[in-house]
Amino acid sequence: MPVLNPRSYLFVPGNRSDRFAKACAAGADAVILDLEDSVAPADKVKARAAVAEWLAVQQRVMVRINTSESEWFRDDLGLGRKPGIAGVLLPKAERVEDIRAVAAAFGAEVPILLQIETARGFRDAQALAGADNVQRLLFGSIDFQLDLGMTAEEDELLYFRSQIVLDSRIAGIRPPVDGVTTDINSPERIRADALRAKRLGFSGKMCIHPKQVPIVNECFSPTEEEEAWARRTVEASWAAGGAATTVDGKMVDRPVVARAEVILATVAQIRRQ
Repeated sequence: MPVLNPRSYLFVPGNRSDRFAKACAAGADAVILDLEDSVAPADKVKARAAVAEWLAVQQRVMVRINTSESEWFRDDLGLGRKPGIAGVLLPKAERVEDIRAVAAAFGAEVPILLQIETARGFRDAQALAGADNVQRLLFGSIDFQLDLGMTAEEDELLYFRSQIVLDSRIAGIRPPVDGVTTDINSPERIRADALRAKRLGFSGKMCIHPKQVPIVNECFSPTEEEEAWARRTVEASWAAGGAATTVDGKMVDRPVVARAEVILATVAQIRRQ
């Protein structure tokens, strides 16, 4: 059973069909066959053909197409209506009309995920998030820094991350997904990045290597301590008839109970997978 809000999104280059099945077995909540950044221009056409062929016979995956400004965008839309597509990523999203073109090609049943990677996309993120078929915003932090001429690590991007969380909430779509961690050999860095994103209100993270997946899944899943607290909180609320009460010496009212209920629902769904 799919996770309501996928925690981990694992990219695999679209021209590496030998890795598709391995990626699907890596434990990620979502696998993305990538036609954009990880594929060289000379390999774009072959990558699209490889993805199209694989989609016809394999399990459901997502596809990242090329940007609307690229020469490959229109042909990438030809993948629409293919079986096995669980979602489509539009990189460097900036215009509602591009979203409409993607929706028309792939159909209303296929969710669209928008990568916010440019100043213009960030400025208009709330309007873009409100377009039909848009499910989530993904923060493309590396391309975003390039577009703004930034050299950033954490604090410099705090405002932008927080605003994307706010835009998603106002638009009524799922919480956003944080960008990739380029250091694939540092479990400590991927963990720190994922936990920071979770604290800010993100509920998932993009991954570029299978070894990042279990760490990301763990970070965006309730801990045993959180689950235990949630159960105590809900039980205390029931016992109090919904009135304000205390748990572990702290006040519990309706917003606190609602947070506990979300934790328990998330735990239940993860265990049903």
